[in-house]
Amino acid sequence: MNAAGIVVEYNPFHNGHLYHVNETKRQSNADVIIAVMSGSFLQRGEPALVDKWTRTKMALLNGVDIVVELPYAFSTQKAETFASGAIQILHHLKCQSFCFGSEDGQIEPFLQTAARLDEHKEALDESVRLWMKKGSSYPAAQTLARDQIFSGHPLPLDLSKPNNILGFHYVKANNKLSGPMQPMTIFRKGAGYHDQQASGSIASATAVRTLLLDQKQADAFLPSSVQSILTEHSQNGRIHSWEMYWPLLRYRLLSIQADELNTIYEIEEGIGPRLVEAAIKSSSFSSFMERVKTKRYTWTRLQRMMTHILTNTTKEEMDKEASAVSFIRLLGMTQNGRAYIRSIKKEMTIPLLSRTAAGSDMLALDIKAARVYATLPSAPSSYTGQLLDQEFSAPPFLL
Repeated sequence: MNAAGIVVEYNPFHNGHLYHVNETKRQSNADVIIAVMSGSFLQRGEPALVDKWTRTKMALLNGVDIVVELPYAFSTQKAETFASGAIQILHHLKCQSFCFGSEDGQIEPFLQTAARLDEHKEALDESVRLWMKKGSSYPAAQTLARDQIFSGHPLPLDLSKPNNILGFHYVKANNKLSGPMQPMTIFRKGAGYHDQQASGSIASATAVRTLLLDQKQADAFLPSSVQSILTEHSQNGRIHSWEMYWPLLRYRLLSIQADELNTIYEIEEGIGPRLVEAAIKSSSFSSFMERVKTKRYTWTRLQRMMTHILTNTTKEEMDKEASAVSFIRLLGMTQNGRAYIRSIKKEMTIPLLSRTAAGSDMLALDIKAARVYATLPSAPSSYTGQLLDQEFSAPPFLL
């Protein structure tokens, strides 16, 4: 069976994602579509709008055959690490190809850009270090370094666009494999990644989340199967956002000792007092973020810091785990997906887990993240219990 992979968050699944699934099938002529999906917390440092089991169901109802979890050690990281973990998983699952959405829409610029940057890696790394010493954030330093080194000879790919950036890192990670998969890309239709406005039938996940959190109508941008699922979750208080976790985060910030805070992943010496002072003065997560963000500390970087503070994830834990994928956790599959898993299971070189109890050390981070995610202060206690039961006892969802 021919399998094609996609890397997703489905926060939530919308019409643009449906287009991506269908175009991946068309371009790859695959028998099976495998989605590597972030779990409870996402790449931009946000709690997922709805839990991973619900998002798995959304995916399987809309053309995906297998959903596996991207571990916390990769899913809450910068683009390079995020992409590395996802591509490793697709490779271990014997995918022949993978497909991503991009602002460019053609694969050749990605391949050419990866090759040119690899040729100038040492000079680029040194330039990035120098720009960061001057106070630039890591993403800004990368941009400045590229502009400096390739001045007059622009790269084929526009690396200022968020989906192009992720796609580039997918291609780069794929090139490091002993047996690279066939990379493919599709043009990202409709709204841009960060666009708040929604129009037509395709909106960004950001725009859809904004509508849902404001309790406005978003059905025009969602497949019908997703509409009913999100309506039920909204009515039952099962929608997650940073604002809802603010009481827990604020408690953490006001009670943690300075030396302990400095052990948390992504926390730098000196930022602690600024975070504590802002937490004292802020009555909401958004007002807190406005107080602490700077040119050096971008909104996304700060959100990832807050995620690690909330989950008490240390530098030691992340540095140990965020390199090679050591297991794959199966969240759900169709009957077609089950047949594919059976066909490759004996060839796999790392464990494929269906229960948390069988996990390696890396799974401890995902269990901890899932426990924190389940403690949504505004949700019914029965919902917390349900999420924890699913995490520890539920088998993969079978459609």
